[in-house]
Amino acid sequence: MRPDDHRSDSPHEEGPGVVVLAATPIGQVGDAPPRLAEELAAADVIAAEDTRRLRRLLRDLGIEKDPGRDQVVISYHEHNEASRTADLVSRLDAGARIVLVTDAGMPSVSDPGYRLVRAAVEAGHRVTAVPGPSAVLTALAVSGLPVDRFCFEGFLPRKAGDRRRVLEGLAEEPRTMVFFEAPHRLAEALTDMAQILGAERPAAVCRELTKTYEEVRRGGLGELAEWAADGVRGEITVVVQGAQPRHTSPGDHLDVIAERVGSGERLKDVCAEVAAATGLSKKALYDAYLARTGR
Repeated sequence: MRPDDHRSDSPHEEGPGVVVLAATPIGQVGDAPPRLAEELAAADVIAAEDTRRLRRLLRDLGIEKDPGRDQVVISYHEHNEASRTADLVSRLDAGARIVLVTDAGMPSVSDPGYRLVRAAVEAGHRVTAVPGPSAVLTALAVSGLPVDRFCFEGFLPRKAGDRRRVLEGLAEEPRTMVFFEAPHRLAEALTDMAQILGAERPAAVCRELTKTYEEVRRGGLGELAEWAADGVRGEITVVVQGAQPRHTSPGDHLDVIAERVGSGERLKDVCAEVAAATGLSKKALYDAYLARTGR
């Protein structure tokens, strides 16, 4: 046994000034890990994204307030996260054990928590977690898309122009991509994805994961955009397959090189830039150009 292995037996054996990021169910309360109830019951402070949801969660987990303990519950959400972090760090300095919960899933993953983690780490306090349900990993697992390499992109920008610019930057991303999206913006987001990433690009829209009306709709982005046009409700996670590698040869780029060299750019500089963009050899591009021009 390692010296710290005993810490999992009791929430209070880790010492003062601890932040616990506690994952909460994304659907069924039965998915809550046993440690979640233990940590919520033992916390000195519970920082909750929505205190009303917290009260329901406590009720569902069978946790009743102990009249003999002075447990504090505070709201901690995107609108007050910056202003309340300093107060929480002060409580950590005084030895408090703070359990942070968001509406669903793991705190700080597209939810409040990052600021507190950074501030706690900088102040020398321990940060740990109660692992549990994750919409990102659940959607990825049921999508049927490659899972060997993936990236989480969170929410796309609300404005169409900003959203399209982000998607254009992801057009050649080879890893499977996972997004969160609001139901009222889903159709527009899928339409932009289809136009920029390709209408046939395989994807999956995961709705209401683990809940009663769970639905996983799989297909090309164009097909999914048409389906979503009629309106979709619930919590949405979108999984999109990464770009397939493009197989090109030096000859495919000689016209572009010739045009740029003809406009006055140095051949070596042009070949270097094309090589960086395509993954081809700079020397192969250079030699192919010279062979074509007879130099």
